[in-house]
Amino acid sequence: MIFGPTRLDQALGAVLAHTRRLPGRVLKKGTVLDATAIAALCEAGEEAVIAARLEEGDVAEDAAAHRLGEALLGPHLTRTRAATGRVNLLAGAAGLLVVDRARVDRLNALDEGLTLATLPGHVPVSPREMLATAKIIPFAVPGAVLEAAEALAREAPLLALHPFRPLTVGLVLTELPGLKESVMEGAVEATAERVAGLSGRLLPPERCAHEAGAIAAALRRLGERGAEMLLVAGASAVVDRRDVGPAGIVLAGGEILHFGMPVDPGNLLCLGRIGEVPAMVLPGCARSPKLNGFDWVLQRLFAGLPVGRAEIAGMGVGGLLKEIELRPLPREAASRGGAPANGAAPGPAPAAARRARPVAGLVLAAGLSRRMAPRNKLLVPDRQGQPMLRRVVEALLASRAGPVIVVTGHERERVEAALAGCAVRLVAAPDYAAGLSASLRAGLAAVPEAAEGVLVCLGDMPLVTTAMLDRLIEAFDPEEGRAIVLPTHAGQQGNPVLWARRFLPEMQRLTGDAGARRLLIAHAEQVAEVELEDAVLRDFDTPEALRAAPDFAPADPAGQVP
Repeated sequence: MIFGPTRLDQALGAVLAHTRRLPGRVLKKGTVLDATAIAALCEAGEEAVIAARLEEGDVAEDAAAHRLGEALLGPHLTRTRAATGRVNLLAGAAGLLVVDRARVDRLNALDEGLTLATLPGHVPVSPREMLATAKIIPFAVPGAVLEAAEALAREAPLLALHPFRPLTVGLVLTELPGLKESVMEGAVEATAERVAGLSGRLLPPERCAHEAGAIAAALRRLGERGAEMLLVAGASAVVDRRDVGPAGIVLAGGEILHFGMPVDPGNLLCLGRIGEVPAMVLPGCARSPKLNGFDWVLQRLFAGLPVGRAEIAGMGVGGLLKEIELRPLPREAASRGGAPANGAAPGPAPAAARRARPVAGLVLAAGLSRRMAPRNKLLVPDRQGQPMLRRVVEALLASRAGPVIVVTGHERERVEAALAGCAVRLVAAPDYAAGLSASLRAGLAAVPEAAEGVLVCLGDMPLVTTAMLDRLIEAFDPEEGRAIVLPTHAGQQGNPVLWARRFLPEMQRLTGDAGARRLLIAHAEQVAEVELEDAVLRDFDTPEALRAAPDFAPADPAGQVP
């Protein structure tokens, strides 16, 4: 690839390296210069631009990212479309992610222009969660480099997602005189929460004396009830592989595979099996919902991965999970599987809590609905009787955006009644009659500090689906220059638009009824366009538009809008 100053008479087909603002037009970074763009540059008095020109054998960034994404795919993995030289790998199911770190390092060592970043290994993930991102750094890479990366990715999976299995789990609780009932209840509650979080089911627990024979009998009863995993929570901590809990496993016909683990808390875990059914004596820390070594073992077993002496011995690097004054661990943000067992730092929170880019949803529903008067367009029902606004809000609630804020004004009581039962924050715009910007200011003032962006939706666009909203959120990455995400269809700009937090002050200074569209021109280099269906262009603010709307078209022959 040739990079540097390029005369316009040699720039046809070159890739523009930096955004150029011209009279009446903006040429964004990454634009492939065609005859029209070059003519516009000439008219503006330009003689040369900084650009990249591909040489024979080079593969353009998006084509290269697409090919690498295809090579990285495997069972239960999906990918996004390639854009700006990037493709993301997503989880197709809830499960445990396993990363071949050595081979990822080999891929990243091939060439500085090609990179792959992943989550740590052995972390639980949820469907649609981003697992990795492949990025082509320059505007193109040599074909030979890309072919080497594809071959490496196809030798064996660099990323493997092992879905969690819906296992039935049995729990034995042993009792000693003087043991508080709250301790027993805490053990059951913590275990049930862990099992349910991995798609499993906890059988009603068996209680018995803290004796090997009683434990063995209880284990047999749970086995007869279909337990596919057996757990023993002892009234007293296990201190040896020949202690009461392990002895009960052996008496029930099982064996002890390993006692102890290099993870703290969790040192005193005892791993065994009865036939092919895993059986464990839990460390005392398992009574707490906080992250401990038992979580790591439980996740692997639910994912169908082998766990034995070698696997447990390999958990030491990264296994210091204990909170101390000098080394606090943010438990509230960490998942039970958050700290990886592969030597990385404690890992991410669970999928619901570790949304990399928290985005609030904002629905503007305060307008006067003049063009639909005397009806309020937002309250017009579809054929199932659901108001238009409620359809918009429910699509947003089902997306990755949160919290969802709805701005009301005109016919406030009726509009809020239409959203009864929806988990939204209602914000009144007292000066809603002053125009769209008044509603926008009221809503933006309610966006929480934790939100890195806000997805501004219109209440009269009921055809925009949850999947479309999530596509916009997935594209949002201010650090990569995608601080404004704009949906388009066939070259036309649509709604909703996602804005990074840093634009909120400018948006709050807007006046009148124009909204924030002019800011798109002022910050064109930060705009990422996402091509979507025509729903992003279709608002229904007149009787004529409504008659052409799917699900809203009137059923009566006269064609009257309800």
